[in-house]
Amino acid sequence: MSEPESIQQQAKQSPDRLGTMKIGKLLLEFSIPAIISMIFNSLYNVVDTAFLGHAVGDVGIAVTTLALPVMTILMGFSMLAGQGGNALTAIQLGEGRKDLAEKTLGNSATLLIGIAAIVAVSAIVFIDPLLMVIGTPSDLVGPTKAFVQIICFGFIFQSLGMGLNNFLRTAGKPNLALYTMVFGTTMCIVLNYFFVMLFGWGVEGSAVATILGQGCGMVPVIWYFIMNKNAAFKLRLSCMVPDVRLMGKILSLGLASFVMQVAATAVTVVLNQLLAIYGAQDPLGAEGALAAIGAANKAIMFAIMPVIGLIMGSQPIIGYNYGAKNWQRVLDTLKWASVWATGLTIFFWVLVHVIPGPIIGVFGISGDLEEFAITVLKLDTLVLPVVGFQIVGSSYFQSSGQPLKSAILEMTRQVIYLIPLYIIFPMVLPGLGWGISALVAIVVAVPTADFLAFITTVFFVAREVKKLRRKRDEARDAVQAVAARL
Repeated sequence: MSEPESIQQQAKQSPDRLGTMKIGKLLLEFSIPAIISMIFNSLYNVVDTAFLGHAVGDVGIAVTTLALPVMTILMGFSMLAGQGGNALTAIQLGEGRKDLAEKTLGNSATLLIGIAAIVAVSAIVFIDPLLMVIGTPSDLVGPTKAFVQIICFGFIFQSLGMGLNNFLRTAGKPNLALYTMVFGTTMCIVLNYFFVMLFGWGVEGSAVATILGQGCGMVPVIWYFIMNKNAAFKLRLSCMVPDVRLMGKILSLGLASFVMQVAATAVTVVLNQLLAIYGAQDPLGAEGALAAIGAANKAIMFAIMPVIGLIMGSQPIIGYNYGAKNWQRVLDTLKWASVWATGLTIFFWVLVHVIPGPIIGVFGISGDLEEFAITVLKLDTLVLPVVGFQIVGSSYFQSSGQPLKSAILEMTRQVIYLIPLYIIFPMVLPGLGWGISALVAIVVAVPTADFLAFITTVFFVAREVKKLRRKRDEARDAVQAVAARL
């Protein structure tokens, strides 16, 4: 490559273009790879469920459903330091502080390694209480324990791989972020086929395939930040020395992402406990209810992941321009991210209501369970089109350095509204004479909570937009005043 071509290529990958290129073009470039990568990332649990569903049956599906809250909170730990550190790095680059951005990357890596070590130890010390908390039936304790422990022992691969993957977008490498995710998930699928379908290793084989796949995705991420000479900022050993104050900032900005995952975990734990109670009173049984609702929830998770990818793509754009005080670009990014998120959720809403059977069939659900799972899928996604805006709105506050507001909005959707409704609806709705069973009442709580969270987010975002417009106008007036004096 000639010197002019090399300079042009470096300029194309420079983080500075986050403040100059057209918002629509940037959002496309950064979000499409992130959307695809999140779809592939969400496939880990889906792949485990699909292979075990076909190879082991309902027991395999139930095990991955029980393990889902653990896998969800593990993803939250990687987001805590990964997305928090990346949000701070984007703001620092917008302020022109590359040296501090590298220190943030290094301290984020240190946090991710420390968290992984704590998780591995906890999988030995606290495994029995954990299985009790997630509502594991006595006949599923053995396989669930094996699956969860293997996933926790290998969490270092997901922690570093997924955590540092966030920084690739801010470094101007959204496609590399995609390729690493795709590579990891592809290897998970291949290894699941060999370990589960060919070798017959069952639940343990699926768990090993998952962590090895995550390890394959981790290697190129670390390689880029250490070995690539043209990296926008690098992972240096000197920058990994713990800085307590900096780590506090990283964790505070990652709080919203972590709260989102913890809230999802809390919701799943409560749901599993309720399904064990009300499922035992239903002809489907507790195991059948877990399998059917678990399969529907995984399908919905797959639909939400593209929106998560979209906000991951918009995060460096919002953070950089917020740090640079480019208020109009912040407003434009928020607007287009909201429009695209709504479009994505509308697309999946149509898909779910047109071909629910094939979607549920992916998880090996059949017979009476299939009919119930389809009902769950349709009810859960009743107000899905407004969920996209709710997710974008809450993530905006994280990207702009306002973690408390972001955490509050995450809590509204999954904890403040949903958990109480999960508990109240099955006690109240079946007694109203509408022909609603306790299990269906549990499902109806989801769209109700989603709509209430949407209304709350509208209020927060409307106030923020008003503030951004005021700052934009004040900045414009100041420039005009200076120009007039000249």
